[in-house]
Amino acid sequence: MLRIHFTDGDLARVHLAREPDPVWETLLGLHQLTAPRRGLPVFALWRRSARARLAEDHLAGPVRMLSALAPASAGYWPDFLTPGASADGLETALEALQATPQLQLRQEMNRLADTHPLPRWAHRLARGERNRMEEVATAFRLVHRTIITPDWTGTARTTEADRALRTRVLLDRGVHGLLDSFRPLMDWRPPVLHVRYPEDRDLHLGGRGMRLIPSHFCWNTPIALADPTLPQVLAYPVAHPPAWAPAVTHDRRPEALATLLGRTRARVLAALDTTATTGELAQRLNISAPSASEHVAALREVNLTHSQRAGAQVIHTLTPLGTALLHGELPPHPPAG
Repeated sequence: MLRIHFTDGDLARVHLAREPDPVWETLLGLHQLTAPRRGLPVFALWRRSARARLAEDHLAGPVRMLSALAPASAGYWPDFLTPGASADGLETALEALQATPQLQLRQEMNRLADTHPLPRWAHRLARGERNRMEEVATAFRLVHRTIITPDWTGTARTTEADRALRTRVLLDRGVHGLLDSFRPLMDWRPPVLHVRYPEDRDLHLGGRGMRLIPSHFCWNTPIALADPTLPQVLAYPVAHPPAWAPAVTHDRRPEALATLLGRTRARVLAALDTTATTGELAQRLNISAPSASEHVAALREVNLTHSQRAGAQVIHTLTPLGTALLHGELPPHPPAG
């Protein structure tokens, strides 16, 4: 269990990442490809295409390098791999990575060496050979470009769906409601957030606040930085609808959706382009609350909407599949044969 202790100052400095974090997604995506366990079905299609792209010879070295520094089988990787500057994009993050203070680099690499044997180049990295750090940055760029960039839109959709939900809860119920909305993944018992974690420790934020990072490739367990003195972040897994997508027309006209779903359910889908409670949805569409609830439930059954309780309310959002269907952005259906 990880216990994160908040002060009033920390609660005022909690914020959500505005988009998927490129370095976290790169490392966690690589874990989904290299973890010594059976692959998760929700990533099956992505995994097949990503592995095909990684098969090119020039990518073997970068994959080995990042896998040695952030092994999927270990419970630790150095914090310098996920600098706070990643909030401003990959290149800003890699500039910060290459500027890692020597003391931090040596301490974190020594801790990594205690968990598993390291190759020779990693020991030279720990001694401060700057060209080795440049090689790490290059490896990040190549792996990110190969396994993350091609599906960045899909990654952004799943994280944005979660962000929309959390933002709505934050507006309605404040920071306490936001932290409470992570049940059962995390348990908010003010002033401590209890997080399921592979180790038992306490983290005191001390007024620095925390950046919450919804992650497409994080799975089952949130991840915090190991060094409690750094500005703190918490990457956490988002909900994933099944990867299945029906073969439907890409016509964006409202009547096309009405033909597919029925006129009222098409209106419900469109109305959920922004989050809503059942009552708000009923008001938007001028229908009864039971009717709104029934239509949302039908859309939820086919993974077009997602509902989550936040306190006394149930908040409805579109799933990535629902957003793609509403905006005519489903991928082409592959030909038979």
